[in-house]
Amino acid sequence: MNFYQQILTEIKRKKISTQKALNEVKRDLAKNYRLKTIPTNIEILLSLPKNKIKQFKTILITKPTRTISGVAPLAIMTKPFPCPHAQSGGPCIMCPGGPNSEFGEVPQSYTGKEPATMRGIRNNYDAYLQIFNRLEQYVLLGQNCEKAEVILMGGTFPSYPVEYQEEFVKFAFKALNDFSELFYDQKNKTGFNYLKFKEFFELPAQDLHDQERIKRIHERLFKLKNKTKTTLKTEQTRNEIAKIRCVALCIETRPDYGFLEQGNQMLKLGCTRVELGIQSVYDDVLKKIKRGHTAADTKKSIRILKDLGFKVAGHYMPGLPGVDYNRDLQGMKSLFEDADYKPDMLKLYPCMVVKGTQLYKEYKKGKFKPLTAEEAAKLIVEFKKFIPEYCRVQRVQRDIPTYQIEAGVEMTNLRQYMHNKFTVTCRCIRCREPKGGKINWKKAEIKVNEYAASEGTEFFISAEADDTLIGFCRLRFPAESLRKEITAKSALIRELHVYGTATALGEEGAVQHHGWGKKLMQKAEELAVAAGKNKTVVISGIGAKEYYRKLGYKKEGVYMVKKR
Repeated sequence: MNFYQQILTEIKRKKISTQKALNEVKRDLAKNYRLKTIPTNIEILLSLPKNKIKQFKTILITKPTRTISGVAPLAIMTKPFPCPHAQSGGPCIMCPGGPNSEFGEVPQSYTGKEPATMRGIRNNYDAYLQIFNRLEQYVLLGQNCEKAEVILMGGTFPSYPVEYQEEFVKFAFKALNDFSELFYDQKNKTGFNYLKFKEFFELPAQDLHDQERIKRIHERLFKLKNKTKTTLKTEQTRNEIAKIRCVALCIETRPDYGFLEQGNQMLKLGCTRVELGIQSVYDDVLKKIKRGHTAADTKKSIRILKDLGFKVAGHYMPGLPGVDYNRDLQGMKSLFEDADYKPDMLKLYPCMVVKGTQLYKEYKKGKFKPLTAEEAAKLIVEFKKFIPEYCRVQRVQRDIPTYQIEAGVEMTNLRQYMHNKFTVTCRCIRCREPKGGKINWKKAEIKVNEYAASEGTEFFISAEADDTLIGFCRLRFPAESLRKEITAKSALIRELHVYGTATALGEEGAVQHHGWGKKLMQKAEELAVAAGKNKTVVISGIGAKEYYRKLGYKKEGVYMVKKR
């Protein structure tokens, strides 16, 4: 009897029902069998014969973490490209990385040690390999990844050659499609073939990072990747009905690469969310850091992107040269006081000093002093009081390892530190998500928050119960019709999201798949009709188009539309 056989015997004999009890038995058995590491739950699951999987699956599947908001994020890194405004004074003085940088050949603004960057390096910055690698990890964690958000990282993606953009995204979609066909039983619509999965990835493995094993897997993947010629459109069409669907695609860019030309190209790629590097609202600061764009460029970009239907996430950097506490706070407050900003989501990246940057040289000369962790926390805590309920604060710091930070916020858990040290008052989306908690369904209701933004009218339509956010819909009456699909009497739906741990397509979850998405859409359509709109236009993720078809929407260009 080996470890894997005995652990099953112990689970049955002791009637183990908790992770704590299971971990104790695993630890003792691993010691008895002199194992170097304790096998994970999913490794045990993968060791089972097919007829045993169903029996032990419940106790061996781990608690979801990354998929708690309803989708599985798949961050993939592009290959290193030069800064798009390098010829006109860039890169920004605080920006690390890039080709031939202090950190080697890494994407601009990255150091090579961020999780997504390391995964990119391990997989030769190949979109196909990265997606397969990330999906493998989700399966090993026992988390559902059938609804995926693909996040393209690595710098200003719209500045890259169009051919590279379309090739990169094409193979990201192809990876989702091929993974679906490889490991999901096509006859059984919900069945995942664990046996085929573990054979393909050579699992369980003594060392998941064994280079020879990785080489063999890469060879299989390259063969699969290049088996047939394909196109971006073909893979997008395949993904509409694939088992693992891209329900959202996110692209990072700068305001000066977020205008109509770039927006149309991003729509072609299937993008639904744009992360925009705002960094500062002050022109003197933008000039000082050699940003290469103005505050007016930022406002213009946000308006265009919203009028195309995108969800806009802003990146803002407190603690830049040229600001103090009061000016920083006022600048961040203006993101919501000034109607020309009002981002849907926000990432706060306190300025840090990293080697290889111009800012590092200024710091060493004593010309720049970054925010400490306490100063950054105090500033963000105060700012959070002013964040409206329609915005989600995604992050409060970058994921650069502390050993690479020369000065600034030298910790990886700033959000936790904030909540432990200060009383945090915030009603942003993230702070009101269910996060696996119970919902008082008797109190569930739909609310509407109307506000002016970027020369148009926005409606944040939310389903709530005791201030817990069940889901929401973003409806916009655009300032301008920028595409033929969007007429003067069109209403745009920029986002529809129902929270709760990711649930397989066709299955009922704690929050998802209870009809709340349909209710939110109905409310949005009612508001549009009341305002004299005769067409509702949805920016839909490629993998979400089937959902909208069931609600009576039809494909028109890059959108899903309903006419009246």
